[in-house]
Amino acid sequence: MAKIRGPHLNTPLTLLGSDRDALLRSDPEILSPGEDARYLVSRAGAVALHEDEDGTLHALLETADPRGGTRQPLVLLGRRDGYRVLGVEVPEPSAELDAPGRDLRDLRRVADRLHEHDADLAAAAVAMGFWHRSMRHCPLCGATLVAEMGGWVLRCSEDGTEQFPRTDAAVIMAVRDGQDRLLLARNAHFPSGFYSVLAGFVEPGESLENAVAREVDEEVGIDVEEVEYVGSQPWPFPRSLMLGYRAWAPGSTELTLQDEEIAEARWFTRDELAAALEAEEIALPGAASMGRALIDDWYGRSAER
Repeated sequence: MAKIRGPHLNTPLTLLGSDRDALLRSDPEILSPGEDARYLVSRAGAVALHEDEDGTLHALLETADPRGGTRQPLVLLGRRDGYRVLGVEVPEPSAELDAPGRDLRDLRRVADRLHEHDADLAAAAVAMGFWHRSMRHCPLCGATLVAEMGGWVLRCSEDGTEQFPRTDAAVIMAVRDGQDRLLLARNAHFPSGFYSVLAGFVEPGESLENAVAREVDEEVGIDVEEVEYVGSQPWPFPRSLMLGYRAWAPGSTELTLQDEEIAEARWFTRDELAAALEAEEIALPGAASMGRALIDDWYGRSAER
């Protein structure tokens, strides 16, 4: 499958390296064991990886079914080199399911070290693992859900209603003022000194552009007059899709912080940001995030180089 790149910004979790082969999900034998089956294990946002000598991480595709006789659901993640790649979300650590030598790593912390051909496999495994953990019973009647369509559909065992994986749209925006300064803020739930761009979830009945304007107004009291879409990124922690924007606020730059949401916020010139980073007064998001990509896009290069 050809690689698809966004209009401007790309992050380590943006690149496509595998064929999901969605048309095969209807095959009732697609999750059956076989010599062409390979298994990718995940657990609560972590995924099984192996590391090259140069530090590059690759998806660890196991040849034996890792479920140890348990009934953990399988998910067809796609095909790789002619093999069916089946995702397996295992529960809390146990002697039966934790194979010696299996290295489960938190995807959000290591995504920037993943080989580009493995990023989408890892993201899909984590996202579907979270979904299968959280969706065990029908939300309408409470009956047991049964996996179908290669693990991508859960059907109620009583009334037959179908449940599909959920993705929550969230906007994330680099707001600039008339002097081309960048607005960075510390969420009240962030560690001291950790700054990023603003972000928020899209509400029902709302366009993406209106969500950008609303979130900026609510969180810091600034009116943006122009927004520009620059790219998207899956963020399966547990189920977000980040939609990145540049936004411009040419009017008043006086900040009014949202109580209990934004602890600190300030405008930065490029020199001010470089000085604050050099003095270790602030820290920025990791290289795997859309937030960091937006900051580097404004800065003109990596902000910590």
